[in-house]
Amino acid sequence: MMNTTENHEAGSSADHVETGHTEQTPPQASSPENADSTDQVMGAASVRIRELETQLNEEHDKWVRSEAEMQNLRTRTKRELEDARQYAVQKFARDVVEAAENLRRGLASLPKPAENEDSIITKMREGIEGTERSFLSILERHGVVSHDPSGQTFDANHHQAMAEQPSEEHPNGTVMQAWTPTWTLHGRLLKPAMVVVAKNGNGEAQ
Repeated sequence: MMNTTENHEAGSSADHVETGHTEQTPPQASSPENADSTDQVMGAASVRIRELETQLNEEHDKWVRSEAEMQNLRTRTKRELEDARQYAVQKFARDVVEAAENLRRGLASLPKPAENEDSIITKMREGIEGTERSFLSILERHGVVSHDPSGQTFDANHHQAMAEQPSEEHPNGTVMQAWTPTWTLHGRLLKPAMVVVAKNGNGEAQ
């Protein structure tokens, strides 16, 4: 009786162990078709990424060039506006310097100062000189400046030769006398000086 019970219990335990055992199914190997499909997807993705990178670089280059062109345009426009503002009065300034030259001619027409000269002439000279100084100061504040070319080498860009005169005291091509000064507006030639140029040696001014 005892052996039968023990055999039954042992059999039950063995059945319990066998029933609780779970067999694991080995993973299936990927088929060649699945591997080829994955490679195609990755290859297509790589090609698309390169296309997008190329397009991005092209758009960036276009943007850089556009910005450079816009900056050049802004700089050029600003310079043109400044030039227009500074030189818009060029014709008016050229007429104004005529008045300054007339003042100088008026002074030159007066007799040279003398000890016993008439007081009227003295006051006239002083009045014209004061007016000239004030006038030139106003012109300078607005960028109109006069330059005396006397003693300088003749420069056709800034001087207009009205006559040539033999001279042994001045180097050939030197401005001996300036009838009028050189006038500039903000550094740009406004009116050339009318000058007398020295010639010597071979008799030709440089």
